[in-house]
Amino acid sequence: MNDNHTINEETALLAPAKKQQNPTPLPKVQIGIVLLLQLCEPITSLSVYPYINQLISELDITGGDERRVGYYAGLIQSLFYLTEAVMVMQWSRISDHIGRKPVILTGLVGTLVSILLFGLSRTFWTLVVSRCLCGLLNGNIGVMKSRMWELTDSSNRAQGYSLTSIVWAVGATLGPLIGGTFARPRERFPQIFGGQFWREYPYFLPCLVISSFVCASFIISLLFLKETVPKRIRDHRRSPVASGDATPVDALPVHSRNEPLPVRDLLTRPVIISISNYMVLAFLEIMLDALLPLFFAMPIRIGGLGFGPSTIGYIMGLYGVGVGVFEATFFAPTTRRFGERRIFLGGIMSFMPMFLLLPVMNYIARRSGVNLVVWLGIAIPDGIYGSSLDGTIGCIFMYVMASSPNKRSLGATSGLSQMCVSLTRAIGPALATSLFSLSVEKNMLGGYAVYAILFCISCLAIFLAVLLPEKVWEENDDDDVAHSD
Repeated sequence: MNDNHTINEETALLAPAKKQQNPTPLPKVQIGIVLLLQLCEPITSLSVYPYINQLISELDITGGDERRVGYYAGLIQSLFYLTEAVMVMQWSRISDHIGRKPVILTGLVGTLVSILLFGLSRTFWTLVVSRCLCGLLNGNIGVMKSRMWELTDSSNRAQGYSLTSIVWAVGATLGPLIGGTFARPRERFPQIFGGQFWREYPYFLPCLVISSFVCASFIISLLFLKETVPKRIRDHRRSPVASGDATPVDALPVHSRNEPLPVRDLLTRPVIISISNYMVLAFLEIMLDALLPLFFAMPIRIGGLGFGPSTIGYIMGLYGVGVGVFEATFFAPTTRRFGERRIFLGGIMSFMPMFLLLPVMNYIARRSGVNLVVWLGIAIPDGIYGSSLDGTIGCIFMYVMASSPNKRSLGATSGLSQMCVSLTRAIGPALATSLFSLSVEKNMLGGYAVYAILFCISCLAIFLAVLLPEKVWEENDDDDVAHSD
């Protein structure tokens, strides 16, 4: 390294990467285990969606007022993100000290217990406890992203992160399918599930199926998952300074410390810019996620398209197909060709036409009904949504991980980003749907004010996105992490 190279608090984790002619082969076994673990996340969280509203109605939480069901369902969803925000950074920081594997195994146990408790819930408060427990104990969402980073290098990172998006798309399809298929088995499969237990707990079977998958993932991880935080680093954290002549760790410059850093030392310019962009992207995406089903379901006269649940399911299902096809085929080569910054900017800019198309489709439907033009309008945002947004998330997370001040703070940096993103995801759905209702109720801009507001937020997001460097923050492939199976 050049002795004149200046190191300060804004120096990123990585030094300039050496160009490679060919991508390094991915460590298939370890990558496969990480993808299996990541599959647990969407399957667990999305499996409750098909029956959560009916469950709340049957528990008589709303006092017979069906209009209040959505409020309680949204509250349960927000509680998961809020409790996750409280603990996800702590779990990620713990993983920097004791290793990734113990934290991952703990998260799987927490997921297993919480989903079984959810299936056995007969009161609103047990539903609340189960979702809060899942958020508090499950720090895997941040830790596994750190794990993926450690298993890849600059030559194959885009390929690795494209696989995570494919896995999420698969889980987003399987989760609701499991929840809808196995809910109320006493009615659907009376020959097998005709006992009194299944009458009292009609939603336990999908939870049992999900928990079996999580349990299998736990066993596989326990036996085959390798640790990526070197043992000598973990031992160093527990060992005193060997001699009086040794320099205390706290006296070393921030980026010379071969140990996890405190939160205040994480807040460098690269980290702040990267996480801020990640938060804005997650905020826009979660609001669109909440707004699209509402837009499709509402009657044409109040700003929607009046579709039934099955039609909405097919439309939203195409999103998963689009994600899978794009990530498997195009993400890695397009990222190598155009760079992470251009892909991210393109994804942020794609929100603008999507928010503009929604009121246009409703206007056409009011004039001529749901015709071919409206269906083409639906296909365009669905295609953009499936092909660009998940790739955009992959790109920004590469910026987040590369901004880490040192290699031993990858977990803390990932956890900080997930904590911030979880807070935005707890706020976004309620904000988007409330703006929709307010726009229609007050006839603001003809009922379309919600789209104008979200369009303006998308425009502002571009000004933040251009602060990202042309290339991911300087990168240095460290030999401390083994990339082999």
